[in-house]
Amino acid sequence: MPKINASTVAEHRAQQREALIGAAIDILVNEGAAAVTPAAVGARAGLARSSVYQYFDSSAALLTTITEEAFRRSDEALTRAMSTANGPLERVEAFFRESLRLGAEGAHRPAGALMNAGLPPACQQRLMELHLEQVEPFRAAVRELGAPESALTADLIAGMLHTALAAVENGAPLDTVTRRTLALVRRCLTPDGSIARAPEEGA
Repeated sequence: MPKINASTVAEHRAQQREALIGAAIDILVNEGAAAVTPAAVGARAGLARSSVYQYFDSSAALLTTITEEAFRRSDEALTRAMSTANGPLERVEAFFRESLRLGAEGAHRPAGALMNAGLPPACQQRLMELHLEQVEPFRAAVRELGAPESALTADLIAGMLHTALAAVENGAPLDTVTRRTLALVRRCLTPDGSIARAPEEGA
């Protein structure tokens, strides 16, 4: 049996569950959803398949959990980043800046893999719900700014973010992509179309 490095059984179980989720995400990103099975996940985490079944009774249960985890971790990071922003424009900038940082770290890859995995309709619906929940703070900030046709404006600006994410995920310099993206976002959202400098741009 794996060595228990925890002070309580509950803590040990939490550690094992986290290890299994991490293994499942790694398999999903690198091998695809079909490869996420209890046997494969257990082997990747160094646990017997019987141990996996104590936490997840099927491949579907693993994928459902990954679906939630793929967004929970990035949601927490985005919430922290936006919590210190002053005003709606800074919240939009914080959302974009943190999203790009997460993208450079590969944090969005599990969600992307799930969206392209041909999951059952219920899982696809849940993915869409989680995505909408994640972007709502950004969209709310755009509405608060009083942008004309705010829903369309938010969609168009989100297109910039998707393009920027693809760039950093393909190896473009994070600082450069962030600087240029935020400059364009400010131009779209400030009343006079001017570009105020962000801290990362310097004086």
